[in-house]
Amino acid sequence: MSAIASTELVRQKNSLSVMAALRLHGSLSHTDMSSFTGLASATVSVITTDLERTGLILRKEQIAAAGRGRPRILFAPDGAFCHVAIIIISSDSVQYSLVDYAGKLVDRFTEQRMTTEKGRFGNAILAGLSRLADRSRIDRNHILQVSISSKGLVDAATATLLWSPVLGDERIDFQQLISGDERKRVTLNNETLLAAKAIWMREHAKDEAAPESLVTLSLGHSIGLGVARSGGGAIEVSAPNFGHMLHLADGALCRCGTRGCIEAYSGFYAILRSAFEAPPQAEPAKFVPIAEVDKIAASARAGARMARFAFRTAGLALGNGLSRLFSLHGHMPVFITGPGTRYFDLLESGLRDGLTQSQAVRFGGMPKIAIAPNEPELVFEGHMEHALSAADDYILSAEGAQKPVRNSAG
Repeated sequence: MSAIASTELVRQKNSLSVMAALRLHGSLSHTDMSSFTGLASATVSVITTDLERTGLILRKEQIAAAGRGRPRILFAPDGAFCHVAIIIISSDSVQYSLVDYAGKLVDRFTEQRMTTEKGRFGNAILAGLSRLADRSRIDRNHILQVSISSKGLVDAATATLLWSPVLGDERIDFQQLISGDERKRVTLNNETLLAAKAIWMREHAKDEAAPESLVTLSLGHSIGLGVARSGGGAIEVSAPNFGHMLHLADGALCRCGTRGCIEAYSGFYAILRSAFEAPPQAEPAKFVPIAEVDKIAASARAGARMARFAFRTAGLALGNGLSRLFSLHGHMPVFITGPGTRYFDLLESGLRDGLTQSQAVRFGGMPKIAIAPNEPELVFEGHMEHALSAADDYILSAEGAQKPVRNSAG
């Protein structure tokens, strides 16, 4: 590698460190950026000058509270530089959000009763993206990054949805579908991965002694799991296909078509099936309204035997699955999120019993278990961090530097 290329890579890395600090901590001074990034003050000064010149950040003056002395100069991302779109695919709806480069929510709408007819879902997503740009009166090319999430199995490397509760086995290559303009970048992630990223960021923003790794378990009609770890100064996140890990060989029928998955015992449809003593091979309900699960929970709290058994069975499956995870990857605190958190009082004893059935927990002790409410907010936070970081990475890369990004409003 030539000395020039090496110097350019170092400059890109340092610039990304500065942008990451601004994303995590908000408006910062040169001194703050130097402290958060570990870069020398002179290096930070060169970087901010370059970023300001190219339009990625802007400076503003903060007047001292006493009104005396020189104003403090702060830097922040320039919201007008570009936009990112966030698309959250749920069981019964798709939510579209438009965010500017500074992380400000510009617009949001939700489309209900989306089409699941084979081959038409992709067109519906394209129409939603166009509507998002038109509503905010921006040029569609000004949306540089599109971040998509879904429950199910995704190939993040190619932005391809492999299987989902909504579309079944229909595959959608979102990169090919959306990036007609080669400047537009597309990412696809499992929803719980993004929630795990948001929780990790929250924990580390408020506490220097925050755990280096953590697990986020999402409870609902689907069961999702995300793992967030510190790695090389950055967050490493993954989403093992936890809900469809084997819990019991030749067991209950799962929505994915196989038998014995964790979700087939702990998803909302599994609780419904168990509470009403339906055969374990009965066809899973496509969607269970939360009001129906609330009724089962009320019966369980009133002492109904089968309702209580349904929640205990769900808790045991979740605890057994987590214990296997810890056996492979070591102890981590568990943050439980999703609509199923409202039934944690009914799930907890089974979950803890399921955990203690493994040697890893018997000898290593029970992990910390906490409730992380408002999963949609967590997923959106994870989306924003992911989308804006991906945009930063592209803009500051050699490829992005060769292609103008800023566009005028349409």
